[in-house]
Amino acid sequence: MSPADAPALDKTAKPANASPHQSPRGRGRAAAGGASARLAVGADAGNGQGDAGEPGVPTEAGAATEAGPADAASSADTSPAAAAPRAADGRVPGRRGLATRARLLDCAAAMLETTPYRELTVTDVTREAGTSPATFYQYFVDMETAMLALAEQVADQGSHLSDLVGARPWRGAAGWHSAESLVDGFLTFWQAHQPVLRVVDLLTEEGDQRFRRARVRMLNAITRSLAGAVEEAQTRAGRSAEVEPMAMAGALVSMLAHVAAHQPGFEAWEIHVADLRQAMIRLVFWGVTGPKVPRVI
Repeated sequence: MSPADAPALDKTAKPANASPHQSPRGRGRAAAGGASARLAVGADAGNGQGDAGEPGVPTEAGAATEAGPADAASSADTSPAAAAPRAADGRVPGRRGLATRARLLDCAAAMLETTPYRELTVTDVTREAGTSPATFYQYFVDMETAMLALAEQVADQGSHLSDLVGARPWRGAAGWHSAESLVDGFLTFWQAHQPVLRVVDLLTEEGDQRFRRARVRMLNAITRSLAGAVEEAQTRAGRSAEVEPMAMAGALVSMLAHVAAHQPGFEAWEIHVADLRQAMIRLVFWGVTGPKVPRVI
């Protein structure tokens, strides 16, 4: 299993200003993709500061701090994407500036559906957005910086997968329905954001710590919530947990993320997603509730 498949729950945080991995960029004319998986990247109209100009490099590239088990509970409140994007001089763009930045990200996310990341160029994105490369560079240093902004937004949405665990029951038929909701949530989330998540996995594999931090933050909350459910279910009535809860949760989340990311590949081998869904529901239910393992194996 590759590093990108794991929840990556680190016990120690890496410096936020670690040197990012810069990747070569291929060139090619990109065709505009469909809008079915476009991200909700609308401008935040609540910020009344700044003018209508369009300067600035967003802070996503260096502001993230890696969320380990000790700080996962507060990661949603301190995420880089939650802060208003700022210009290179520290100013917050005005309403029109934020709207332009959002439109660029929206077009980039849509074009990733049909265009490989290495072939996606600034010129193609700005042409689709109806603006110029000069405007793009007022917001983003390069295409990787724009991808990082998309990654942070997806990570923010992914961190809410933990809501599918929460205080849900895990016994009997109710527990089975909880497992169904969790599996369906992963499959739906990955299908909706597959183009951006492919880029996140690619650049994480290449050693870019900025994208790795985004992925860690996305999966930390759900892993910890699931570990809590495992511990509660397996220690009910005074019994001790048969498996370390975080180990079980990490294994289950890794499975869910990996299978959800490769749905088209499974279908290509005639392993249907509907059958995978049933298999994962069983594995999640068994993993949380802890069926007894034979004492002698």
